[in-house]
Amino acid sequence: MYRVKSTSVADIPVIQELTEKIWRPTYQRILEPEQIEYMIDMMYSTASLTKQIAELNHKFIILQDDKRPIGYASYSPTDTEGVYKLHKIYLDTSYQGKGVGRFLLETVIRQVKKLGATILELDVNRYNKARYFYEKMGFSTYKEKDTDIGNGYIMEDFVMRKSL
Repeated sequence: MYRVKSTSVADIPVIQELTEKIWRPTYQRILEPEQIEYMIDMMYSTASLTKQIAELNHKFIILQDDKRPIGYASYSPTDTEGVYKLHKIYLDTSYQGKGVGRFLLETVIRQVKKLGATILELDVNRYNKARYFYEKMGFSTYKEKDTDIGNGYIMEDFVMRKSL
Protein backbone atom coordinates (compact mmCIF):
# COMPACT_ATOMS: atom_id res chain seq x y z
CA MET A 1 0.00 0.00 0.00
CA TYR A 2 2.77 2.48 0.93
CA ARG A 3 6.19 2.60 -0.68
CA VAL A 4 9.29 4.38 0.53
CA LYS A 5 11.60 5.77 -2.10
CA SER A 6 15.19 6.88 -1.59
CA THR A 7 15.92 10.21 -3.20
CA SER A 8 18.56 12.23 -4.96
CA VAL A 9 18.74 15.85 -6.06
CA ALA A 10 16.50 14.83 -8.98
CA ASP A 11 13.65 14.45 -6.46
CA ILE A 12 13.90 18.02 -5.12
CA PRO A 13 10.80 19.17 -7.08
CA VAL A 14 8.73 16.42 -5.40
CA ILE A 15 9.97 17.48 -1.93
CA GLN A 16 9.17 21.11 -2.77
CA GLU A 17 5.69 20.21 -4.04
CA LEU A 18 4.93 18.31 -0.81
CA THR A 19 6.28 21.21 1.25
CA GLU A 20 3.97 23.64 -0.55
CA LYS A 21 1.02 21.41 0.31
CA ILE A 22 1.93 20.54 3.92
CA TRP A 23 3.82 23.43 5.54
CA ARG A 24 1.22 26.19 5.75
CA PRO A 25 -1.56 24.04 7.29
CA THR A 26 0.98 22.53 9.71
CA TYR A 27 2.36 25.82 11.01
CA GLN A 28 -0.37 28.43 10.41
CA ARG A 29 -1.53 28.33 14.03
CA ILE A 30 1.92 28.73 15.58
CA LEU A 31 3.96 30.86 13.14
CA GLU A 32 3.29 34.12 11.34
CA PRO A 33 2.76 33.77 7.55
CA GLU A 34 5.93 35.82 6.90
CA GLN A 35 8.00 33.43 9.02
CA ILE A 36 6.54 30.40 7.21
CA GLU A 37 7.48 31.90 3.83
CA TYR A 38 10.97 32.79 5.11
CA MET A 39 11.55 29.28 6.46
CA ILE A 40 10.24 27.53 3.32
CA ASP A 41 12.63 29.61 1.24
CA MET A 42 15.51 29.05 3.69
CA MET A 43 15.10 25.27 4.00
CA TYR A 44 13.39 24.19 0.79
CA SER A 45 14.88 26.29 -1.99
CA THR A 46 16.56 24.20 -4.67
CA ALA A 47 19.97 25.46 -3.51
CA SER A 48 19.25 24.62 0.14
CA LEU A 49 17.91 21.14 -0.60
CA THR A 50 20.82 20.43 -2.96
CA LYS A 51 23.25 21.38 -0.18
CA GLN A 52 21.40 19.23 2.36
CA ILE A 53 21.54 16.19 0.06
CA ALA A 54 24.90 16.63 -1.69
CA GLU A 55 27.05 18.31 0.98
CA LEU A 56 25.48 17.71 4.40
CA ASN A 57 24.63 14.06 3.59
CA HIS A 58 21.01 14.32 4.68
CA LYS A 59 19.25 11.17 3.51
CA PHE A 60 15.77 12.00 2.20
CA ILE A 61 13.04 9.43 1.71
CA ILE A 62 9.69 10.00 0.03
CA LEU A 63 6.57 8.10 1.08
CA GLN A 64 4.13 7.22 -1.69
CA ASP A 65 0.68 5.69 -1.65
CA ASP A 66 -0.59 3.80 -4.69
CA LYS A 67 -0.91 6.96 -6.74
CA ARG A 68 1.37 9.77 -5.55
CA PRO A 69 3.94 11.08 -3.07
CA ILE A 70 2.30 11.83 0.31
CA GLY A 71 5.18 12.65 2.65
CA TYR A 72 8.90 12.79 3.25
CA ALA A 73 11.55 12.57 5.92
CA SER A 74 15.25 13.30 6.17
CA TYR A 75 17.96 12.30 8.61
CA SER A 76 21.71 12.26 9.08
CA PRO A 77 24.33 11.25 11.61
CA THR A 78 25.41 13.88 14.15
CA ASP A 79 28.88 14.59 15.52
CA THR A 80 28.06 12.25 18.43
CA GLU A 81 28.61 8.59 17.63
CA GLY A 82 25.38 6.60 17.56
CA VAL A 83 23.16 9.71 17.54
CA TYR A 84 21.21 10.38 14.36
CA LYS A 85 19.07 13.44 13.77
CA LEU A 86 15.65 13.39 12.20
CA HIS A 87 15.66 16.72 10.37
CA LYS A 88 12.29 16.54 8.68
CA ILE A 89 9.21 14.37 8.73
CA TYR A 90 6.09 15.65 7.02
CA LEU A 91 2.93 13.97 5.87
CA ASP A 92 0.03 15.19 3.72
CA THR A 93 -2.58 16.36 6.24
CA SER A 94 -5.25 14.05 4.80
CA TYR A 95 -3.13 11.05 5.86
CA GLN A 96 -2.45 12.23 9.42
CA GLY A 97 -4.02 10.35 12.32
CA LYS A 98 -4.25 7.10 10.34
CA GLY A 99 -1.02 5.34 11.33
CA VAL A 100 0.84 6.56 8.24
CA GLY A 101 3.13 8.91 10.22
CA ARG A 102 3.99 6.01 12.52
CA PHE A 103 4.86 3.92 9.44
CA LEU A 104 7.13 6.69 8.08
CA LEU A 105 8.85 7.24 11.44
CA GLU A 106 9.34 3.49 11.97
CA THR A 107 10.88 3.31 8.48
CA VAL A 108 13.40 6.02 9.45
CA ILE A 109 14.15 4.19 12.71
CA ARG A 110 14.83 0.91 10.85
CA GLN A 111 17.12 2.71 8.39
CA VAL A 112 19.18 4.56 11.03
CA LYS A 113 19.50 1.44 13.19
CA LYS A 114 21.06 -0.35 10.20
CA LEU A 115 23.57 2.53 10.07
CA GLY A 116 24.51 2.08 13.73
CA ALA A 117 22.21 4.58 15.44
CA THR A 118 21.45 4.02 19.11
CA ILE A 119 19.58 7.31 19.59
CA LEU A 120 17.30 9.24 17.24
CA GLU A 121 17.03 12.95 18.01
CA LEU A 122 14.71 15.62 16.60
CA ASP A 123 13.76 19.24 17.17
CA VAL A 124 10.08 20.13 17.45
CA ASN A 125 8.57 23.57 17.91
CA ARG A 126 7.46 23.87 21.53
CA TYR A 127 3.92 24.76 20.37
CA ASN A 128 3.63 22.05 17.70
CA LYS A 129 1.07 19.36 18.51
CA ALA A 130 3.35 16.84 16.75
CA ARG A 131 5.23 16.75 20.04
CA TYR A 132 2.48 14.50 21.42
CA PHE A 133 2.89 12.12 18.48
CA TYR A 134 6.62 11.90 19.20
CA GLU A 135 5.95 11.23 22.89
CA LYS A 136 3.53 8.45 21.90
CA MET A 137 6.31 7.04 19.70
CA GLY A 138 8.70 6.87 22.67
CA PHE A 139 10.56 10.18 22.39
CA SER A 140 11.14 12.31 25.46
CA THR A 141 12.33 15.88 25.87
CA TYR A 142 16.10 16.00 26.20
CA LYS A 143 16.48 19.81 26.35
CA GLU A 144 15.08 23.11 25.08
CA LYS A 145 16.82 25.04 22.33
CA ASP A 146 16.30 28.50 20.84
CA THR A 147 17.85 29.03 17.40
CA ASP A 148 18.20 32.37 15.65
CA ILE A 149 17.40 31.61 12.01
CA GLY A 150 17.84 35.17 10.79
CA ASN A 151 15.43 37.91 9.74
CA GLY A 152 14.48 38.41 13.39
CA TYR A 153 13.03 34.89 13.75
CA ILE A 154 13.80 32.49 16.58
CA MET A 155 12.95 28.81 16.49
CA GLU A 156 11.81 27.75 19.96
CA ASP A 157 12.21 23.99 20.05
CA PHE A 158 12.26 20.98 22.28
CA VAL A 159 15.07 18.59 21.43
CA MET A 160 13.57 15.13 21.83
CA ARG A 161 15.36 11.79 21.86
CA LYS A 162 14.43 8.15 21.58
CA SER A 163 16.74 5.27 22.47
CA LEU A 164 16.75 2.65 19.72
